[in-house]
Amino acid sequence: MEHYVTLFDQSFIAMGLALHRSLRAHARPFRLWVICMDEEVERSLAQLGLEDVGLIPLREIETARLLAVKNGRTRGEYCWTMTPFAPEVVLARAPDAARVTYLDTDLFFFDRPQILFDEFEASGKHVLITDHAYAPEYDVAEQSGRFCVQFMTFRRTAPSLEVLHSWQEQCLEWCYARYEPDRFGDQKYLDAWPDKFPTAVHVLRQTSKTLAPWNASYFAARGPLHPVLYHFQGFRLVAGRLAGSVGYRLSAPVRELYRRYTRELGRVVDELEGRGIAVARVPRPPGLRQALRDLRDRLTGNAYWSRI
Repeated sequence: MEHYVTLFDQSFIAMGLALHRSLRAHARPFRLWVICMDEEVERSLAQLGLEDVGLIPLREIETARLLAVKNGRTRGEYCWTMTPFAPEVVLARAPDAARVTYLDTDLFFFDRPQILFDEFEASGKHVLITDHAYAPEYDVAEQSGRFCVQFMTFRRTAPSLEVLHSWQEQCLEWCYARYEPDRFGDQKYLDAWPDKFPTAVHVLRQTSKTLAPWNASYFAARGPLHPVLYHFQGFRLVAGRLAGSVGYRLSAPVRELYRRYTRELGRVVDELEGRGIAVARVPRPPGLRQALRDLRDRLTGNAYWSRI
């Protein structure tokens, strides 16, 4: 059985359930551990009683050192601060777990994660990380980092824990949503890992298997898409049962992935609202200026929007 861990609050519950459904389709047997970043999402998930899900209340894992930095960080920054602690929390709670994989909540699986694990196992290393693999026109590695905190596997070994503990200390010291030399959130710290931990860290070579809006159209122009996962970064539910994202040009094959994800999100939203569970939506700004921006995005293909 594979063990996965993610963390989110009530505002991301729909995406969290879509992630869970994609794991049920492609990754059984598994256990998805959810660090509940607020009490509302803890109550909602307990009400749903999802199969294969373990709940970890935030209050049970916050240490004095974490609480000491909490008030000085935004909610998003504190989520980033918690990320390097999440794998070790699961290893402590699941003594049978040989490894644990951190997942961003806005991931969705289209194929078996075992495809990625097979490469990791063949490497003989202890930690798996993935490259952003930016398309040239979207390359911001200098600011955001070469690697993406999206799908990261840590084995229950001393070399793996050494990497984790180093990352934890860095994020306790500094983890903010601003760019500084060699630092951005929890993410840019990973740039040093291949050199700092050369015998422990494996960088996934199958970059076309971990797609995101910053690279999917680039890979689609070079052949058929067969992703294991897609990172729906920036995707939001908007008032009026609208969902989508802006900022990237998405080719026709990529838009098909978005359509599949949107259909699943629609089913999730219906289920949640049918159970009386609130689904957060971003308000749509009114006015002529916003209408003109929407028109521009539609005409340039620099957005994806759909009803759910």
